[in-house]
Amino acid sequence: MSLKIPGIGPVREKSLNDAGYKTIDDIRKANFFDILHLPKFGYVTTCNLFNSLGKEIIYQNMIEIFDTESENILIENKIIKPWAEFKKITEVHAQPDDFKTERTTIWSFPNRGDWASHTPQYRGNWSPRVVRNIIELYSKPGDTVLDPMVGGGTTPVECLLLGRNSISSDINRGAISITKDRLNLPNSMIEGIKSTQHRTFVGDIRNLNLISDSSVDLIATHPPYANIIKYAPTVDGDLSQINDYSIFFKEFEKAIGELYRVLKPGGYCAILIGDTHNKSHYVPISYRIMIDFLRAGFLLKEDIIKKEWNCESDRYLAKYAGANFLLTMHEHLYIFRKSESGTTSYQNSSIKFFNRL
Repeated sequence: MSLKIPGIGPVREKSLNDAGYKTIDDIRKANFFDILHLPKFGYVTTCNLFNSLGKEIIYQNMIEIFDTESENILIENKIIKPWAEFKKITEVHAQPDDFKTERTTIWSFPNRGDWASHTPQYRGNWSPRVVRNIIELYSKPGDTVLDPMVGGGTTPVECLLLGRNSISSDINRGAISITKDRLNLPNSMIEGIKSTQHRTFVGDIRNLNLISDSSVDLIATHPPYANIIKYAPTVDGDLSQINDYSIFFKEFEKAIGELYRVLKPGGYCAILIGDTHNKSHYVPISYRIMIDFLRAGFLLKEDIIKKEWNCESDRYLAKYAGANFLLTMHEHLYIFRKSESGTTSYQNSSIKFFNRL
């Protein structure tokens, strides 16, 4: 007997049947990611199936990680070594000797920064100079900073060095292992720095269940640019697996809702996001993300243009010499603010500005 589900033909129906999902009720009880892994299924089909049944996706709860064991981690087929092993030097500067706070909306850092435990190993991780500027400009000592897609651990390390508390989360347990290693600094580096707390979690940005409402002073994160880099292809819930823009944005809207919930009124949320090309035409991922943040109730404080330097893709510049599109060499660093209750004087920096079109 056919299930008669729109978009589910006989091949996929057989896949469901073989896995024991023989009725609509069986599917309603199913876990999204169990269906996703069936033959002939993917994010688009599985999302459409759940939508047609009016079924919500359940995202994993946060799990706090306490162990500090250092090990080699594999990210996108690249081994990430413990920071001390990678640097192989006896003397490491704890702080940058040439840092200055940026005062314009164009940021360019040819030298990404390698002080303390920072390394360039984690592909797509952001420069500690970017993070340090965000922290210095939009928080104060003793504040709590959240990075819900922490990746290579740049944000919490800068928090430690600058006297801020941090909460770090990532869907990938490997990323949290890297972060714990980066936070493991020798006493000589942190001597004289105010004692702070740095908590780490494995968790999905769409379900920050262990973080209370309005409890975070600053959010600073560098999410995947859809599926341009696949960070954790074997981890359920990894957003960089989604190869359909409409589904990626729909899922990221849920993340934005969680960021709005945990941020204190008046607090700031900094997001570094870039764009891409498809079929030789520009895909403005960053602008769509900006609109979605505004729809969620955020205000736009700044739009900073960050020039890209020393990217993994730079080595392929010759490959694209004859391409009929311009290579993207910038990213947008959006600074959003959660308005205080009753604030109505920022309409030109809110979604109302676009609703007038």
